[in-house]
Amino acid sequence: MSNQLSISYDELVENSTRKIVDILKHNYVISKRSVALLLLQEDEDMLELVRTKEGSNYTKIIDIIKNTKSKSDKPLSYIISLSRQKEVDKLTNKVVTKKEKTEKNCVSEFLSKLTMNPITGIPILILVVYFGFYKFVGEFGAGTVVDFLETNIFEAYINPWVDNIVNSIIPWTWLQDLVANEYGIITLGVRYAVAIVLPIVGAFFLVFSIIEDSGYLPRLAMLVDRVFKKIGLNGRAVIPMVLGFGCDTMATMVSRTLETKRERVIATLLLALAIPCSAQLGVIMSLLSGNSGALGIWFIFIMLVFLFIGFLTSKILPGDGPSFYMEVPPLRLPKLTNVLSKTYTRMQWYFVEIIPLFIFASVLIWIGNITGLFGLLISWLEPIVNALGLPNEAAEVFLFGFFRRDYGAAGLFDLQKANILNPRQLVVSAATLTLFLPCVAQFAMMIKERGLKVALAMSAFILVFSFTAGYFLNKILLITGVLA
Repeated sequence: MSNQLSISYDELVENSTRKIVDILKHNYVISKRSVALLLLQEDEDMLELVRTKEGSNYTKIIDIIKNTKSKSDKPLSYIISLSRQKEVDKLTNKVVTKKEKTEKNCVSEFLSKLTMNPITGIPILILVVYFGFYKFVGEFGAGTVVDFLETNIFEAYINPWVDNIVNSIIPWTWLQDLVANEYGIITLGVRYAVAIVLPIVGAFFLVFSIIEDSGYLPRLAMLVDRVFKKIGLNGRAVIPMVLGFGCDTMATMVSRTLETKRERVIATLLLALAIPCSAQLGVIMSLLSGNSGALGIWFIFIMLVFLFIGFLTSKILPGDGPSFYMEVPPLRLPKLTNVLSKTYTRMQWYFVEIIPLFIFASVLIWIGNITGLFGLLISWLEPIVNALGLPNEAAEVFLFGFFRRDYGAAGLFDLQKANILNPRQLVVSAATLTLFLPCVAQFAMMIKERGLKVALAMSAFILVFSFTAGYFLNKILLITGVLA
């Protein structure tokens, strides 16, 4: 017979646990003591289950939880987890032999402390962002590789070849436009997906895999915890936020790991509003990299929006402030096999999930063109983009953004190549598009995770806020004359 592990908590937790156990009248899959401990930690699933089963006794249990919280200067989940961690340490010390620290371990620990200390951690973060994302993803992925594929492959060979074959074989112009010409599946959808978005996404996934495998992400969580608490989140939220720079849809799903419903709602809103996915981020960095002032304005503006909306939402939504504790793994050199495996898996996901969406968007645009709906929607959008100080051609970019924000960013790339936008217009359009509506896939995930009403309310707010923010940004730039 195996011995049952029994963990003793402090007197406050133990007394409250016994009181809750005495009140519980129904049987559960786990012991009543375990149920009581989950209730003290305010586990949402267990609270709902107990509320359903216990009826009027549920109110008494909630009173005990509130009373216990009021007597503790620390979150109950933290106190319970700390007691369990101490018990785990006792067990592991009995069976685990620890080696003496080597010089390698000492260096690793020293570097680990540097990444979590604000004085040294912030400069390290800036270096990671500069070399990892700006130089590699922005300049190499979105610049060198995209230019090669876009100019030397698609524009020079593939698009002319597809246009010639399709126009010679298919006699109907309306059907030719489905595959080729300006908005064809291959000449627009596949070109955007393969020549513009794919290199950027691939470069981002490679950098993200390196950062992830090194153990830097938990240290980044510790570094930003204090700032995140000002916007109703904690350091753990850095995981979905950073993942959002890869794919906001995936990051919205990962937000379920946050402890409270309040945190999950705030994180979902910020992901949908102010976190550009890797493709969108890469294209924007490529567009603005030639003008450091423009890139700086865009970055500061998006950061201010992120912090302001997060702070405002944390004040509006009811609930207690978040608590934070996280196990920090050892800092290590990334393993090449791990990095390549993670990058390959994510790229495989991209091909399976994203490219069909680009093709689908091209079909919708084709239908919109032949029915006249596309032109009608553009005519509705033109006064709005004009109010932002943008030319009529930008209306098409935002219409693309309705299908996917990275699809719209790729359209912005085309406008920049045609020299249609000046630096001020480029910043305004990039900032507005960054804040624009979530893509179809992300919206579907928002419905799944937060519910239809919340997803619709968030999208309506984002639509209005993005254009309003772009309007004021344009006015500020015009008044200050910062960008010509």
